[in-house]
Amino acid sequence: MNKHSSIRSSGSLLERASEKFDFAAALRGAATEFPVDDAVPTADPAASPAPAVAPAFDREAVCVDRVALAEAGFVLPDQRPGPLAEEFRIVKRQLLLRAAGEGGPPIGNGRMILVCSAKPDEGKTFCSVNLALSMARETDLDIVLADSDLNNPEIAALMGVEDGPGLMDAVADPAIDIESCLVRTDISNLSLLRAGRRTDDATELLASQRTSEIFRALLASNPTRIAIFDSPPALSASPASVLAMHAGQTVLVVKADTTNEAELREALGLLDGCDHIQLLLNGVTFTPNGKRFSEYYGYGE
Repeated sequence: MNKHSSIRSSGSLLERASEKFDFAAALRGAATEFPVDDAVPTADPAASPAPAVAPAFDREAVCVDRVALAEAGFVLPDQRPGPLAEEFRIVKRQLLLRAAGEGGPPIGNGRMILVCSAKPDEGKTFCSVNLALSMARETDLDIVLADSDLNNPEIAALMGVEDGPGLMDAVADPAIDIESCLVRTDISNLSLLRAGRRTDDATELLASQRTSEIFRALLASNPTRIAIFDSPPALSASPASVLAMHAGQTVLVVKADTTNEAELREALGLLDGCDHIQLLLNGVTFTPNGKRFSEYYGYGE
């Protein structure tokens, strides 16, 4: 067992996972201002290269395939919010509160959020993209959605964006500024960081000092930036545990009636390089008595 062993042995897996996720805390307030001194680490000028390229928001935006995203079940910022959008609003608010240090000390690298799962097909990419789309709806934030599922990158294709240089190019080549790899989209406040080149040394490269420096630079270049990293599954690829060491917050997606307790505990152990791990239930079927947002707002009428 490790420090996350507070998952109790009584009750169903979903009930125990729900206890790990404090929905009430998410509703206690909003947060779009982030402490600069602690939660927003300032890059060491001697260690990080000076910005040499125009910020992503100054570049021409690429068009996102909104139709394909909507058909795949993603919630676009310009759509009327429905029950799913409301669920992601709750999830993102808690993450933003933690990033801002609300209710506790600021979290180091709290604006770098890793979204992971124990195994493939448990919904981590679905949750990563929907979280990014929901956060992009915030007027005061700059969102970077990074595809760090390096052997199975999906996000660029999901959004109808061409493949190109990305995270691993900047990690492997010190001459490449991470800012130059960002792709500005026509969705307000949202940029993409593609996975980039394939390499057999991804785990070792991600564990390098160079990677720490470019992640610091990515956050330091904009104090309102939130970077969401779509991770490979923790039990399937070793880069997940290394990425967790860089992230200030990790969201571990638990698929209802699929992820078992042994897998969940093993995944938590592999991700324990991150001190702030939260569980997110995915694929939950709400009963009629469990309706919340649909009843209050009249969605679906």
